[in-house]
Amino acid sequence: MTARPFFVEYGLLEGLEFTAPLPDAADLVVIGGGVIGVTTALYAARAGMSVLLLEKGRVAAEQSARNWGWIRVQGRDMAEVPIALEAQALWPALDAECGGRLGVKTVGVSYLARNDKTMADYADWLKDARELGVSSRLLDAAGVRDTHRGAAAPWAGALHTPTDMRAEPWGAVPELARLASRDGVMIREGCAVRALDIEAGRVTGVVTEAGRVKAGAVVLAGGAWSALFLRNHGVALPQLSVRSNVATTAPVAGDLQGAGVDDRLAFRRRADGGFTLAPAAYSELYVGPDAFRALRAYLPLALEGSFDVRLRPLAPKGFPDAWGTARRWGEGQSPFERMRVLSPAPDAKRLARLRSDFMQAFPTLGPVQLSQKWAGMIDVLPDVVPVVDHIAPLPGLIAVTGMCGHGFGIGPAFGRIAAALAREDAPGHELTRFRFGRFTEKASLIPGPNI
Repeated sequence: MTARPFFVEYGLLEGLEFTAPLPDAADLVVIGGGVIGVTTALYAARAGMSVLLLEKGRVAAEQSARNWGWIRVQGRDMAEVPIALEAQALWPALDAECGGRLGVKTVGVSYLARNDKTMADYADWLKDARELGVSSRLLDAAGVRDTHRGAAAPWAGALHTPTDMRAEPWGAVPELARLASRDGVMIREGCAVRALDIEAGRVTGVVTEAGRVKAGAVVLAGGAWSALFLRNHGVALPQLSVRSNVATTAPVAGDLQGAGVDDRLAFRRRADGGFTLAPAAYSELYVGPDAFRALRAYLPLALEGSFDVRLRPLAPKGFPDAWGTARRWGEGQSPFERMRVLSPAPDAKRLARLRSDFMQAFPTLGPVQLSQKWAGMIDVLPDVVPVVDHIAPLPGLIAVTGMCGHGFGIGPAFGRIAAALAREDAPGHELTRFRFGRFTEKASLIPGPNI
């Protein structure tokens, strides 16, 4: 039987591991203990900054531990590809430093196609991506059968990237936080940042539930909570969050390795011998005030069929876009203290179909039993690429958010970039595509690849 996800083992603030005292000041304060926040703190500390990382609940208790575990270049926006390639260089090095406990392994990722039209879409992506140095290639039906032994689904072919990787999310980010702590990062769980401390129009620190901390720079890596945090300061970001469902199986015999996804099912072999499974292309949006505010920004994506979500009314109480969630609270008690961990209930009916879909695709594996089920909230933006930028209305603040389901794999590279921005150093990549100001410009947004 697979181990239980660590994030269901604890109560709201039970068993805190990181309890650093709150300093009066730091060179950098990082808000959010997911993969991007943790690696931002790690690389900033290694560059000589004094760094405080603050997490309202538990490190990695939200999407950074609930994702599929893919570390992929495949299918990314062209502006993300060089950054994803950097991340694939960083992950093995970090894994070595952590004694192999991140579970990093090169396994290959396949986007599996049922028809020629989908294969044509993959070919279009590869035509541009090949110039950036990806290892991706197109497979025909026979190539799919060779790559995914025992496959019985009628796949016409695939886009396959043999150098894509996986890690084990339940353990990876907590291990990275331990590494960061050993390198001098002050990490405090169970301590919400209520607001920014602003003097003369510039961010000079943060106001936490436990007191103020002065800082030369602040990085916001709040995932699904980032837009709500910014709105408290009068800054609008059209970020929404969608629910995604995931399950694991008990260990399964057979030599099927790697990871793949088609129009119904996503799968990858886990280090424990089971599989992580998810309903592909199935996300759910709880409609709230921010969804109405952002409607105009998302309409072009929806009209062309790229914003493929099911609408659900009335987000549960305390969710970032719930109707009863406060949008302004000044420096008083914040929504982040009322919901320490955003932990949506999974769609049990939808997950029940995973087992039969997987067994139909790979009947030679024999009986498959689901062992764990959960859900997470993914932060999304209208053009399906993140914001990684200084926030002009709030000088001194850098936001790294809206990862659109890409954050785990690419996280260490964006963390290194955020640390460079905080030091006012060159980021090492072209970041124009990820600018905050694109949502207020007159030019139309250009959606990233929907493959």
